[in-house]
Amino acid sequence: MPLTSEKMMVTIPGEGEFHCYVAKPEKLPAPAVIVIQEIFGITPHLRAACDNLAQEGYVGIAPDLFWRMEPGVVLNPDIEADFQHAFGLYQRFDQDKGMSDLTFLLKHVRGLPEVKGRVGCMGYCLGGLLAYLMSTRTDADCSVGYYGVGIESFLKESENIKKPLLLHFAGADKFVPKEAQEIIKRTLADNPNVFVHIYDGLDHGFARLGGHAYNKAGADLANSRTSEFFRKHLA
Repeated sequence: MPLTSEKMMVTIPGEGEFHCYVAKPEKLPAPAVIVIQEIFGITPHLRAACDNLAQEGYVGIAPDLFWRMEPGVVLNPDIEADFQHAFGLYQRFDQDKGMSDLTFLLKHVRGLPEVKGRVGCMGYCLGGLLAYLMSTRTDADCSVGYYGVGIESFLKESENIKKPLLLHFAGADKFVPKEAQEIIKRTLADNPNVFVHIYDGLDHGFARLGGHAYNKAGADLANSRTSEFFRKHLA
């Protein structure tokens, strides 16, 4: 189990402050992973991801990216009213400001006394896209995206990928259709820093424990690949 889990406040001068859920391993200082949310806020799934990272020896940090609209929001994707609420937040979300927050947080995390060494990121859905953009727009040491929505619209930035990037896609994902997956695979195929895995027959959210699309075999395989990736590029 992680030694501690806590809420950390991060202040952006002239903008305001947002909180992060933080899970720390027993041995500190340690490398860190920024865990980037879906459209549902810092859910139990996100907190569990941070806790699992702490068990593996990393500081896991999940920032509240919706803080400008509805700070602290936590929604259940399997409840229709919550899903619609989350989708409304997603439509209002300023992606550029979100990336600005993540870039600021990356620098902030590198200065924390409990963090030493490399800092990577990992994201789901919206967070999967943002993890991809972290690999094209920042100096994060490595990035992992689970079923990132909209990556195909930002493939012109792929020439900027200089650090390792791992992408997981669900073969039957209605939000990232096969055509988009093929374009992504084809465009990134020649970049030796990029690794793409497609999980045939699985749907969007297959790695969200307890969700309607959760698939244990697929989630275990994807998570084992992520663990190996972080051991190689962060530890």
